[in-house]
Formats: sequence, C-alpha cells, structure tokens
Amino acid sequence: MSEKEAVVINQTSAPKLPDGVLDPSRVTKEEFTGCTVYAMYNGPTDMLSAVSTGMAVLDPGGIPHPPHQHPEEEFMIVASGTGEIEVDGKVTQVGPGAIMYTAGNTMHGIKNTGAAPMTFYWSKWTAKGA
Repeated sequence: MSEKEAVVINQTSAPKLPDGVLDPSRVTKEEFTGCTVYAMYNGPTDMLSAVSTGMAVLDPGGIPHPPHQHPEEEFMIVASGTGEIEVDGKVTQVGPGAIMYTAGNTMHGIKNTGAAPMTFYWSKWTAKGA
C-alpha cells in the first residue's frame, strides 16, 4: 500500500451535484498501490449534506485501505472479480452481484482475494442535519 490510502472524504462544501451521467473514462482516476479509484460524484444534494459514489478496481491481493469506519452509511457493490468484505469483524466471501451495507461508524473493508482484478462500486452519504 502506498503512503496515501485510497480514501474518499465526502465533500460537504462542494457545489451541489449536477444532474447528468458520468463515464469513468471522463473522470480523473487516482492510482494507489493495488487500487485505482474513480470518484464519480462527491458533494451535497437537495436531500443530503454530502454523498460520494464511484468505482474502484483492486489488483489481485489489493485493498483500497485497511478496514476502517466513518460516520457515513455505505453500500459497496461487487461488479467483477472475487474477494472478501469484512463488516464489524465478520468476513464474507464475495463475487459479482454481492452488495454490502454498513451503518455509520461500523468497521468494514474489502480485499481482492482472486487472481483477476476486482471492480466494485461504492456510495456513502450523510443526511442533512446528521
């Protein structure tokens, strides 16, 4: 893992998210050891103080960062590859179509344990007034 971990912080002071569609090829990617991150959207909406969503590609053995926790609730959706997701100390083997939900401040993490790249999408949010 590089010194800088692949962590996306929800941006509450960014401009309100615009309506529209983003393609990963038009988004600046960030490359880390074992992980490439495409932060597609990050900012407030009409209903949320902030939301971030995007895609990450993990090399075999790769992780975006060690298991961690944050105040936002989060979904992760595995699109391709195989690996494991840890939630609150429980490790589950996952493959395409697996979806993780975690409440705020719950330890969680993801790791590619397969021989091919693993792609997953995430969304995490903070409600207004939270």
